[in-house]
Formats: sequence, C-alpha cells, structure tokens
Amino acid sequence: QVQLVESGGGLVQTGGSLRLSCAGSGSTFSMYGMGWFRQGPGKEREFVAAINWSGSMTSHADSVRGRFTISRDNAKNMVYLQMNSLKPEDTAVYYCAGRRWSGNYSPDVEDYYYWGQGTQVTVSS
Repeated sequence: QVQLVESGGGLVQTGGSLRLSCAGSGSTFSMYGMGWFRQGPGKEREFVAAINWSGSMTSHADSVRGRFTISRDNAKNMVYLQMNSLKPEDTAVYYCAGRRWSGNYSPDVEDYYYWGQGTQVTVSS
C-alpha cells in the first residue's frame, strides 16, 4: 500500500514559480511510475507530467512542456513538479498519482491507482 501527500501549492502571480512535492510512503514507492494531474474548476482531471520508476524517462503535457519539470528522489520517496512561468490557466488542484504493478510512466488517469488529496495552485493575473 502506498500513501501520497502533496504540498507546495499556493497563490502566485503570473510568471512566478512554485515547486510541488509529493511524499510517498511504503517500501515499494520506488518501483512505480508516478504522475502529476490537475483539475481546474468545472473541468475534467488532466495529465500534467509523468515519470518512470528510475527517473530516466519523463513525459509532459504540451500545455506545460518547457515550463514544468517532473523529477523524483527514490531515496527520499519524493516526487516533485517544478513549475515556472506560471499562467492563470494553470490554476487548478494538483494531484500526485502512482501506478500499481508498473514502473512505466503513463499519461492516462485510468492507469493510476494511488492518489494524493491534492494541493491548490492559484495563479493571479
């Protein structure tokens, strides 16, 4: 069983930066592919970024590529999302997610089994 807890959200102005953190519990954390998703007001949950078990492979949504970077530190059971050049349309609740039985990354929300409670990111114009 893996539990995920996000932190690092908050209010930031357009063009600012935030770093989200996701702390995972359990000895099997380093075996799983991990992802970040977000859900804005009235919108469906959407893919933001994902990373494989070792951190050697990553994927980012077109809307955030070049601005956001996902990374992980398996020694600390942590996954991060560095967000730069933030825009008002990035405003959403951001969720950390973990796959079960797979170390590969995936952009599909259905492929993730473990979810955190979410952290709010608000970008003011």
